[in-house]
Amino acid sequence: MKSHELLHEVFQTRNIKEVAAAIGLSASLLYKWAEPVPDAEGGSGVVNPLDRVEALIRSTGDERIIQWLCHRAGGFFVANPHAVARSKAVVPATNRIVQEFADMLSVIAAAAIDNNITLSEADKIRARWEDLKCVTESFVRCCEQGDFTQITEAKM
Repeated sequence: MKSHELLHEVFQTRNIKEVAAAIGLSASLLYKWAEPVPDAEGGSGVVNPLDRVEALIRSTGDERIIQWLCHRAGGFFVANPHAVARSKAVVPATNRIVQEFADMLSVIAAAAIDNNITLSEADKIRARWEDLKCVTESFVRCCEQGDFTQITEAKM
């Protein structure tokens, strides 16, 4: 789905004037976001924020941008593993996910030893949790594809 198509669908379910007022823009601009940009087929829209964020991520190569957006939306981002030659090495992949979980528990145990968790310790727990979620999602995708090479070859 193209970004303007998504925005068109979203604006069909929301009062566009209220959305425009909430973000301090004109309804006409939001309508333009929901149209294709001018090209050989003659669209009349303008480049929308979704396309700009995509271009920013692509140009910087920094996934922290999308991770930040996902966090702000109440979720998290997990990149899909890259396709590689199939491998049935389930045990090393399983060991990796178990090790990641153990590492997270170690960080939690170290932080909780004094029956108090500081903001710094909470940040470390959050970082390990984000790593574990990514590794776990990769593991599940590998299970679905029957290909565990991505996990077994990934850097620890």
